[in-house]
Amino acid sequence: MNKCMIRRMNELDWERVSEIYIQGLETNLSTFQTECPSFEEWNASHLEDCRLVAVIEDQVVGFAALSPTSKREVYRGVVEVSLYVDAGFKNCKIGTTLLKTLIVDSEKKGYWTLCSSIIAENVASIRVHERCGFRQVGYREKIAKDRFGRWRNTIIMEKRSNLI
Repeated sequence: MNKCMIRRMNELDWERVSEIYIQGLETNLSTFQTECPSFEEWNASHLEDCRLVAVIEDQVVGFAALSPTSKREVYRGVVEVSLYVDAGFKNCKIGTTLLKTLIVDSEKKGYWTLCSSIIAENVASIRVHERCGFRQVGYREKIAKDRFGRWRNTIIMEKRSNLI
């Protein structure tokens, strides 16, 4: 496999990012959303300063972004991670590379706590987060229904900055 390059996401990447997001949605392991948001909706809910894409041979194969966890000023440094990898590139360490880069970028921007809420059956995502220094801090039982109407549990993971 050719080398994976990580760069800032731009609006022109949205078509591939949305395709990868839809793949995640279809696995029923990545999100409780029932459909892919428009770019405008996605853009409004994600911070502009920490959006990354993984690129191999000029093709976006994964993305990572941050969302605020609260509008309250005291929580401005606490953010939630979104991390998705194209199904054709699973087990290639792209998720780990994206997440490690996101951690470094987030600390440069002053974010001190990264949180992830992961559907409990998404073992691969839990392992990627663990490899990147996240720890399990909670478990939410029957927190939401998936797109088929089944109650699902989530694992809450976080990584605290050692720099901030």
